[in-house]
Amino acid sequence: MQVTVESGEGLERRMRIELPFERIQGEVDKRLQGIARSARLPGFRPGKAPTKVLRQRYGNQIEIEVFGELVQSSFAEAVESHALRLAGAPSIQPEIDQAARSFGFTATFEVLPQVELASLAGQVVKRPVAQLTDEDLGLMIERLREQRKTWVEAQRPGQAGDRLTISYTGTLDGEPFDGGSASGTTVELGTGRMIPGFEDGLVGAGAGETRTLDLRFPEGYQRADLAGRPVRFEVTIDAVSEPLLPEVDEAFARSFGVADGDVERFRADVRANMARELKQRIHGRMKEQVMDLILKCNTVDTPRVLVANEINGLKQQMRANLGGAQFELPDSLFEESAQRRVGLGLIIAEIVKQNGIKADPQSIRAAVEDMASTYEDPQEVINYYYADRKNLGPVESLVLEEQVVNWALSQVTVEEEQLSFAQLTDPASAANPAGL
Repeated sequence: MQVTVESGEGLERRMRIELPFERIQGEVDKRLQGIARSARLPGFRPGKAPTKVLRQRYGNQIEIEVFGELVQSSFAEAVESHALRLAGAPSIQPEIDQAARSFGFTATFEVLPQVELASLAGQVVKRPVAQLTDEDLGLMIERLREQRKTWVEAQRPGQAGDRLTISYTGTLDGEPFDGGSASGTTVELGTGRMIPGFEDGLVGAGAGETRTLDLRFPEGYQRADLAGRPVRFEVTIDAVSEPLLPEVDEAFARSFGVADGDVERFRADVRANMARELKQRIHGRMKEQVMDLILKCNTVDTPRVLVANEINGLKQQMRANLGGAQFELPDSLFEESAQRRVGLGLIIAEIVKQNGIKADPQSIRAAVEDMASTYEDPQEVINYYYADRKNLGPVESLVLEEQVVNWALSQVTVEEEQLSFAQLTDPASAANPAGL
């Protein structure tokens, strides 16, 4: 078997393998002999068909099978002998010339890069330090009240925070345009969900009033045919509603899962969830800094095949998050994130290898129990993970990442950074900021 390996662009390699004709024919003859002992062909007694006839009938099929098997075995052997680390499956191009008794193939593939780890000495990571205050708790409970607010009709002009029911018609250069009209729609003043000036232009308007708004679509508006263009809206106010926030009472506490409605227990639960979120955010901030630092200090070539696989994974994840919707998304939308993930994965793998970092059973168990603690039946979750070894794979990866973070923090200078709960969290952006 003759093997040659050439370097292509970047991490690409081309391997040419010539297979001995005698080896292929020898295996073909061996299999024909096996078939001959039991073959049943018209005009011949069982097991008495001549080899020439068998070769005419089965030779080509067997030759293809033998060639395919030798491609796999010879490629694996060549990869091992040349100490190549493949990044993905090869592309195989057969090269067969039976007249010249030549059997071979070319395998094109990418290899994993050599990662040279840089020292993290002298680098700085900021450790957030924050205290959970009574004021933070009060603000959180106000946000929870906002989540449960109701609307009542107001017999007065609209103001910031009110919800208006409106009908409107938009025109460009005096002509209506597609999507520019609606009736019976609601607008909450002060949320900024409409184009600039629309909500502000309705402050002080009462039910039954009509206002003319001369505005301009933003330059970066999602519809290119409207971006940057002047528009006029004729808006009629159908109704004005003001928000009604619930009292923090037993009914309110029960709505968040406090069975007996005890308000103090509700406050304690909210504080406990805020404390847990604060801890997670501090840890997340530290981990993010470490990962950024590792990527900044270490350069690595990323195999195209791994980036492509990561892009496909990110696409599937987005579709799943959107309820399984099927639509095509451009690769460019995920390119940067995929490059980062693949690069970090390669660097972290080298850190793990060079420092002998392992995901020990005790750490894995602790991680599983920590995740299970947030469920109603923690033991059921623990049993799920340990029912099948494959279920623990993602947990092991997470534990390894945490250990890499700890290793990195031992190499750098850690400085404390005083922050508030609000600076570390953005609960207003979450559907349930208190975790209840």
